[in-house]
Amino acid sequence: MTEIHDIIIVGSGPAGYTAAIYTARAGLKPLVLAGAIDAGGALMTTTEVENFPGFPEGIQGPALMENMREQAERFGADVRFEDATELKLEGDIKEITTDTSDYRAKAVILALGSEYRKLGLEGETIYSGKGVSWCATCDGFFFRGQEIAVVGGGDSAVTEALFLKKFASKVTVIHRRDELRASKVMADRLLAADQVEMAWNSAVTKINGTPDGRLKSVTLTDTHSGEQRELPVGGLFIAIGHDPRTALVKDQLDVDVNGYITVDHPTTATSLPGVFACGDVVDHRYRQAITAAGTGCSAALDAEKYLDEL
Repeated sequence: MTEIHDIIIVGSGPAGYTAAIYTARAGLKPLVLAGAIDAGGALMTTTEVENFPGFPEGIQGPALMENMREQAERFGADVRFEDATELKLEGDIKEITTDTSDYRAKAVILALGSEYRKLGLEGETIYSGKGVSWCATCDGFFFRGQEIAVVGGGDSAVTEALFLKKFASKVTVIHRRDELRASKVMADRLLAADQVEMAWNSAVTKINGTPDGRLKSVTLTDTHSGEQRELPVGGLFIAIGHDPRTALVKDQLDVDVNGYITVDHPTTATSLPGVFACGDVVDHRYRQAITAAGTGCSAALDAEKYLDEL
């Protein structure tokens, strides 16, 4: 008979590893299914992290995740680099299947994260962390005095552009249509801003770099005429949305219109007893490492209380 764990944490990153630290210190011996390829979450593709408290000189994203993992293991967390392929979350005992094993637990914390929507261009991967970014608050500071482009037309893209203009010499907002999808208030604010130019009816069709591997420009294609032009930029911020990683659970748990797991605020309890969710899989507003870690702490405390009451 398969061992029944007190708690299994599915996912890693700041939320999952923080939940692991707290549940391990509580003596719950958590099993962490951190992922086979993307263990550590989005910060594994982030270079310098300067806004996580406690690191006055900054820290590399992968190093921060390694520190968190080691801290969780120090208190007894069992971290395994496996991907969950099936989750059965109803009932008193939850069942989780990976490529190599089957697991059972009384409680589950979901730290599945979300993923940035991508343009689907080869250069996104090549120049990620070398000029291409999906987070202005994370990386905007590094482009002080440079010309920057933002791709998108919704509130997220407008927010990114308005934030980036504090650092950039110029911000060009690239949008496929001839008017923004953002709310009128946000759109008006952007269009009235200094240092901001619009590239209407334009799509990024190629991302170009320098011989030493840094972003140097993007190729824009007019969505009406097909005419192409090159836009020199030092930074490209892609703000076309996020997709929560809820494919395995969206038919079992309540999710919102955007697919994010809904929780019973201010707790992290989902619509199923014994199942808690934290990090970017529940948060489409802030999406910061520190806020994800905070909800990971909350999920651990909620799960501990649930297990105490069983």
